Amino acid sequence: MRRLWPLTVRGTGALVLAAACFIAASELGVIELMYFGMLLVAVVATSLASLYFARRIDTVSRVLRPEVATVGRESSVIVQVGVRTAVPTPPGRWHDTLPSALRGRADGVFPALGSGLRGVERLVELHYAVTGTQRGVHTIGPLALRQVDPFGLARRSISFGERSAVTVAPAVVDLPSLAEYAGATGGLLQATIHQLGQGADNLVARPYVPGDSRRRIHWRATAHRDELMVRQEEQESTPEASVVLDRGALRYSPDAMSAPGVDPGFEAAVSACVSAVARLVGDGYAVEVIDSDGTVLAERIDAGDTTEVEGVVAQFATVTARGDDHLARVGRLFAGVMTGPVVVITGRLDVQDATALAPVAHHSALPLLLAVAPREDALAQLGAYGWRTARIGADTDLAAAWAGAVDRENAHVA
Repeated sequence: MRRLWPLTVRGTGALVLAAACFIAASELGVIELMYFGMLLVAVVATSLASLYFARRIDTVSRVLRPEVATVGRESSVIVQVGVRTAVPTPPGRWHDTLPSALRGRADGVFPALGSGLRGVERLVELHYAVTGTQRGVHTIGPLALRQVDPFGLARRSISFGERSAVTVAPAVVDLPSLAEYAGATGGLLQATIHQLGQGADNLVARPYVPGDSRRRIHWRATAHRDELMVRQEEQESTPEASVVLDRGALRYSPDAMSAPGVDPGFEAAVSACVSAVARLVGDGYAVEVIDSDGTVLAERIDAGDTTEVEGVVAQFATVTARGDDHLARVGRLFAGVMTGPVVVITGRLDVQDATALAPVAHHSALPLLLAVAPREDALAQLGAYGWRTARIGADTDLAAAWAGAVDRENAHVA
């Protein structure tokens, strides 16, 4: 809260004493009291002037490390303040305004500065830590600074309007590796590890075509052919997995459509989605992330590409639910193909949904479904069809649910 009165208790007392001196000098005829009162007024005025003219702040910027905050994890904020001062200044107090999506203590002592007669800007760094509590894009700021003059007579509160956008990504849970259950994935994981461990000699180079990732450019073959070439792994060395995030709003609360981070059920689903992607990529699968209607939510992520996983996690900071419901269409997406693990993540689930999803189990090496609000008979029905299922939610241990579902063939975890 900004204070309108610019003087401290000490400064106010000095001003009252000066007024008393003027009155006494007039009534008693003591001219020295007049001089003393004028001296007090001059000191207070000088104190005020020192706050408004001695130090000037030109710039305020912020750096977040890492660049994208994550729900449940701590990030560091560095506030860089550009200051110009002609005379030495005492320390002050600073406070940075945090949104409700970030939790932390963003205040402290603004350091004292020595004289800078040349007026060269000096950079002051302020540090504090924050923890993400709500997914989305939020703003930090403004920065407030409270200054007191060297005599403690006057004070000044300044608010700097610069704000910084901060992206808060969904929580990524470290899920158990599928390597512990390699037999359940049809042996694809073991083949991946074997092939990838043999080095670059197993890679086939082919001419570059528009749309190929530049990370796959084969520089040695390019130099030899004098033509841009890309690496193409053999088919058996790149098993694929699919993660399906059902965003149908009817399967969550109505709040899931309004903004990220407001519906606990949808947040649990988004966190499960990015956590499954990170696990599968780490286990050697090339992963695609799609909606229940087949819409691509994230481009294909190559096996072991953790940098791309981080990009997908940041991308999911703004994902919300949508009005239509397409969970029944998931079976058509995998008709006529055989693939590796298929992870379906949804909210409400009933027996009709289980029947619609039944065919997918015959086209996947590991059909896995995670549901926020399933009916018990729906999970049992899916288990009978060959799915591995688990209930997830804001209060659920996602890692335990994942491990229990993968480890129990044709069973469900409540």
